[in-house]
Amino acid sequence: MYATGNKKMLNMLILEILRKYSDEQHSLTQQDIIKLLDKNYGMECDRRSVKNNILSLKEMGYDISMEKGYKLLSREFDDAELRILIDSVLFSKSISTRQAKGLIEKIRDLASNYFNVKISHVSNLPDLNRTKNKQAMYSLDSINDAIADKKKIAFIYNSIGTDFKIHPRREEPYIVNPYQIVANNGKFYLIGNYDKYDNVAHFRIDRMTDVRVLNEKAKPMKQIPELENGLNLPKHMAEHVYMFSGPSKNIKLETTADMMSELTDWFGTDFKIVSKKDDRITIRVSCNEEAMRFWALQYGPYVEVLEPETLRKRIKDDIDGMAKKYK
Repeated sequence: MYATGNKKMLNMLILEILRKYSDEQHSLTQQDIIKLLDKNYGMECDRRSVKNNILSLKEMGYDISMEKGYKLLSREFDDAELRILIDSVLFSKSISTRQAKGLIEKIRDLASNYFNVKISHVSNLPDLNRTKNKQAMYSLDSINDAIADKKKIAFIYNSIGTDFKIHPRREEPYIVNPYQIVANNGKFYLIGNYDKYDNVAHFRIDRMTDVRVLNEKAKPMKQIPELENGLNLPKHMAEHVYMFSGPSKNIKLETTADMMSELTDWFGTDFKIVSKKDDRITIRVSCNEEAMRFWALQYGPYVEVLEPETLRKRIKDDIDGMAKKYK
């Protein structure tokens, strides 16, 4: 990371050694640091230089203990935070295995060797179900730039074929006004507006290829009826649990009281309990109708949609169709 043989870099090399080989439970002696400087960087150093440079680092604000050896007490991320970051990458389906491995290695470089020993049991990345789209990370970067610059983007939108490869849905690129990137069920989505219409649309970023930032300014969010008052992200995510596009509707359903954990997992606290009777509750929630259709089918044994009648009929038709298949 640093040029070796340059005494001016000695304090940074010592800091790097403290990051890798010390933590709150493990300290280094002056002799340990001298040996590691020579082994890792080919840098010769004496005890006085080690102490003086560590004092200099402390003056710069680094939290280094000098009691019973030297150890770095605090760093940019603690072990729990690093584990959260690693797990987020590990179980993200929107980046390729190669990119996930690279990201995890970078995160591990922020930690001590003792932390890396503790996570040696992390699951084997190639066994996970990941995107085949190697452009996904670059697409994220381009979309971020477009959102920051309030520019439109163009991209090819793809589907997975029976050969398990991605294929364009059409040759003509989609032109979209990008507003927000969100993560849902291990995948990244773009919340935006398909330029030909005035509704909100969602796009799987790992299904995008050839993403380009256009010079044309994006349509202001306030011109989209659903977003005229801005994007309330928690509310939007609760109303679009499977990231289907389309307006939300007022939905009434009956379920059991012990479904409250699932209800709050999916919809937060933005729903109203309108009645309670024995162990049954009736609630009202604002949700995308297509999303509610699939949610109600997922929890079919425990949920009955009461309103609107159009949705209730669609679910009944779905159930009748499934029943015929399982005769």
